[in-house]
Amino acid sequence: MDPEKFASLSDTLTKLKKERNAVILGHVYQRPEIQEVADYVGDSLQLAQQAAKTDADVIVFCGVHFMAESAAILSPDKIVLLPEENAGCPMADMVTAEALRKRKAEIPGVQVVAYVNSSADVKAECDICCTSSNALKVVQSLPQDRPILFIPDKNLGHWVAQQTGRKDIILWEGYCNTHDRLTAADIDKAKAEHPEAEVIVHPECQPEVVAKADFVASTTGLINYAVNSPKDSFIIGTEEGVLHPLRKKAPQKNYYLATRQLICPNMKATSLEKVVWSLQEMRPRITVDPVIREKALASLERMLAIV
Repeated sequence: MDPEKFASLSDTLTKLKKERNAVILGHVYQRPEIQEVADYVGDSLQLAQQAAKTDADVIVFCGVHFMAESAAILSPDKIVLLPEENAGCPMADMVTAEALRKRKAEIPGVQVVAYVNSSADVKAECDICCTSSNALKVVQSLPQDRPILFIPDKNLGHWVAQQTGRKDIILWEGYCNTHDRLTAADIDKAKAEHPEAEVIVHPECQPEVVAKADFVASTTGLINYAVNSPKDSFIIGTEEGVLHPLRKKAPQKNYYLATRQLICPNMKATSLEKVVWSLQEMRPRITVDPVIREKALASLERMLAIV
């Protein structure tokens, strides 16, 4: 973005935030200019934690719909705005509450773990939510005598099953459209081009990609690892938004995106102009039905208790 335009929009936003007593939460997959103006930048778990404890009157969520929904569930007394109303998540759409109820009925005693990348309706049908940051701890906290249905990301669920050694994890047939684009061949090609680089990937990637990685972790885990590692070159297997904080925190290191396909169009749909407009107009506002909210809140609170 043009520096003068950024400065002008940023100044306007600063004034609006003060007037509205607003806080801007930005996911690390957002555009660089959004990350620069956000009060908090993080992954799904970190942003959920911020939404739960903020004392702001207005939460401007620069992310996708399920994230703003989660903020509305956790902070029902706040106004939650989603600057780009159409920023959805294809993976979240791969499971519905109706389909989940049907599957639960087929597996007596099943415990449902919902990746936070799911709708409020779906969260209301689950026992506990998780993010990629705490999925292992969430699963490890559950009783061993009852099977687990992990929804909706089969790739994350597969990795969790491997890491925990649990044989009773049943996977939903969902996946992240962005991470699933990365192939083992992409990793091989990147390693051939950059043999000195470590391969670090997100567990939403396909199992054969994860198997080739030197390190696997959540978005924040990958950033922290690369910044603190003695290594100076990394092949990045997650959404390209992480390159911005990596280059800010450790600019002396080399980062190679494993494939140019690692761009989420929904995460990139939010522009700085839309954030300003959203605060000016106080819309689009995200709300959750009180009955659904009460049920979904329990699964999110259980998640937040395990960090």
